[in-house]
Amino acid sequence: MRTAGLSASQRTAGSSQTSAIAFSRGQGRKAAGVAITYVGLSALLIVLGIVTACDSGTNKSAENANTPKPPDLITARSAFQKCYVAARGWSADAEPYRIEAVVTSDGNGHDGKWAVWRVSFASPAMRSEKSYTWSGSAANGAPDRGVNPGVEDSYSPTNSSTQVFDMAFLKIDSDQTFSTAQQHGGDKILEKEPDTPVFYICDWNHNTNILVWHVIYGASRETAKLTVAVNASTGDFIRVEK
Repeated sequence: MRTAGLSASQRTAGSSQTSAIAFSRGQGRKAAGVAITYVGLSALLIVLGIVTACDSGTNKSAENANTPKPPDLITARSAFQKCYVAARGWSADAEPYRIEAVVTSDGNGHDGKWAVWRVSFASPAMRSEKSYTWSGSAANGAPDRGVNPGVEDSYSPTNSSTQVFDMAFLKIDSDQTFSTAQQHGGDKILEKEPDTPVFYICDWNHNTNILVWHVIYGASRETAKLTVAVNASTGDFIRVEK
């Protein structure tokens, strides 16, 4: 018995279904391709973003590395405290005998502040002395930032120029000392020559048993235009030394 052939409508329907399946598969492949392309593009954008961020960060780091850090200008007592801790680590009986500012190109001392301070200590028990320098300077040739120990040397307790003092006598800071010196001729010096540096030396006067600040208007003690002595315990004016 021969099977009857498909009717025209059945052939048409079958053809339509086949075409629909083929179209659906084609659309699926196209959609998958678009999805893959989108994912790839997104990944590329992410990578580019990361690279750009890294480059930006690298550039900023390079800029920061090339930008010199500004100086840390502090008063004498702040520097003294930093050096005192280091000196006590060197010797338990270490006591100061001199505090002095170091003139650098990144300051002028007009506010009682400098970027470099040196504090000299002595150990009577060890009969030795040692200086510590605190630096916050950005100037060429300045000591490294932080506390820098000096070379240990011999010490004689009978030497009047290096007589140690109790830190309790140091009650007046360098900025207060500057204000006193200004009232006794310093203002006239800076009015006439405003670029004049002002630096400071503190030591014990064995004749009067007073801790004295020497406020020095000039680049050195020898060439100073004016030197004013101020009591480091009371802040009182003592005299004009030069």
